[in-house]
Amino acid sequence: MDEFREKFINDYLNDVIRTLEEIKANNADFFDKLATIFVDARRDNRKIFFCGNGGSASTASHFTSDLAKGTIVEGVPRFKVLSLADNIPQMLAWGNDSCYEDIFVEQLKNLMEPGDVVVGISGSGNSENVLRAISYANENDGTTVGITGFDGGKIKDMVHLCLIAPVHNMQKTEDIHMLVDHLTTLMLKEEELAKRG
Repeated sequence: MDEFREKFINDYLNDVIRTLEEIKANNADFFDKLATIFVDARRDNRKIFFCGNGGSASTASHFTSDLAKGTIVEGVPRFKVLSLADNIPQMLAWGNDSCYEDIFVEQLKNLMEPGDVVVGISGSGNSENVLRAISYANENDGTTVGITGFDGGKIKDMVHLCLIAPVHNMQKTEDIHMLVDHLTTLMLKEEELAKRG
């Protein structure tokens, strides 16, 4: 194997492994708390919204899909979940007629009710449109979650629950964010199946 590629591959994977080990040691309870927030929302017939930009928009869509479909167990209520990053015409309308920073919060003004959950995904933790959505949710009796990286940015101090992927690289941060999705949604499904014996 080419020496550069071998080193790059090993360094990349080792950094992700180190990050996961740090999360496991210091933030394992995040997954329990996130699952509880989601289950409580389902129990109370509340909605869960996801938002993010770029790769985080893709994660928001993926998380929405997995939570909506990947957790289905017969006889158990389904999650009411929406990605605010998926309505392209509405986002473009707000971006064009108002400003890009309002593309998520203006959707929440149509849809969010007290008790709903808003999950902001931002690698830097500083995406203004995500922060505005979180602020609106906080001001209107929502429950807020941040999924971020680097040093957590501004979002870490704004949300009720936050996971910071402690790595200073956007791609590796996004790798961890997808693990949050898959671990959480699979756990929720398997938990319901386990209750049946």
